[in-house]
Amino acid sequence: MTASTPRAYLDHAATTALRPEAREAYLEAASVLGNPTSVHAAGRRARAVLDDAIESIASDLGVPRSWLILTSGGTEADNLAVRGAALSARTADPSRRAVLACATDHPATLATARALQADGFEARIAPVDRAGRLLPDALAELLADGAVGLATAALLNNETGAVQDVAAFSARARAHGTLVHTDAVQAVGHTPLPARGEVDLMTITGHKIGAPVGVGALVADPDVPLAPGTSGGGQQRGVRSGTLDAPHAAALAAALHRTLAEAETESARLRSLAARLRAGIAAIDPSARFTLAEDAPQGGHIVHVAFPGADGQSLLFLLDERGAEVSAGSACSAGVTSISHVLEAMGMPEDEARGSVRFSLGWTSTEQDIDVALAALPEALERARAVGALASGRRLR
Repeated sequence: MTASTPRAYLDHAATTALRPEAREAYLEAASVLGNPTSVHAAGRRARAVLDDAIESIASDLGVPRSWLILTSGGTEADNLAVRGAALSARTADPSRRAVLACATDHPATLATARALQADGFEARIAPVDRAGRLLPDALAELLADGAVGLATAALLNNETGAVQDVAAFSARARAHGTLVHTDAVQAVGHTPLPARGEVDLMTITGHKIGAPVGVGALVADPDVPLAPGTSGGGQQRGVRSGTLDAPHAAALAAALHRTLAEAETESARLRSLAARLRAGIAAIDPSARFTLAEDAPQGGHIVHVAFPGADGQSLLFLLDERGAEVSAGSACSAGVTSISHVLEAMGMPEDEARGSVRFSLGWTSTEQDIDVALAALPEALERARAVGALASGRRLR
């Protein structure tokens, strides 16, 4: 491959490009000297920058500014929500000794729920169907005894793009007095967010929508008690301590405003690109199996596909060699490849899961990106299947 070979970045679900307006907002805010909590003139100027950013974020999300807790990103916000709400719920009612999480959720919530077992909680993991949707009967059984203090489910799955019916999930959980959190990190701009009051807590992050890495927010009704996540000055409702970051807040506000303002048209554009990608993949490899049917509830920016017989990790590297940057649906650790917990929970056969790949689109995606990926796929797939055959032979022995 030569230096002039075009490249296609198709991993926007991992992180997307920094938006120009977010960069400009950050640089402008960073030029303002002062700690936002200081009372002198410099501090007041910094506070004004921060307040403008918070007001913009709150307005775009349709909530009062008092509902916002700025964080370092989605993982911290998820931890604050799951851990903080669970601990507070148990303090108010000792019978609330369980936390419920969806089996396909991001480790930021799923691992946090399991980690709470060290604090005496029971982690209840709600199963899903082949389309990644929560099973109503199983969910009802897990909630029935009223022991769950906090239930969490991602609005849009980061790996497959499956959209969860959060409104139904919330209604079912709240009927048992359970607090509800949704991780909307992957959803912003790709599917409608919950209406105000539909959930108690919601997580967003900046780097999925064009803000820098290092900023996110927990949208939390102030009436929902949260145990502190850190000790210190108690700058944000006593829940999160630390000097408030005006530049990152300004960048998040700028990126969020642009993302939501153009969500309808951009979503349609990305769905069109995704449909072209799906059609191209199906033409190249009729045996390819798309994880979600085209009419399944899903975000329009993710195409998750399994290539039977292919080694996913090899396919990832071979596509990268040919200019297409994607993610694999399996992970390799200490020389052993394991399938993702998401695909396992959805009941995908192991041989399919090992050959799965996620293509994800974003605001910079173009027709050329699709062309590059489709041009790279045939040879990469042939070689990845050769690796898969060798690996399968080793496993059989």
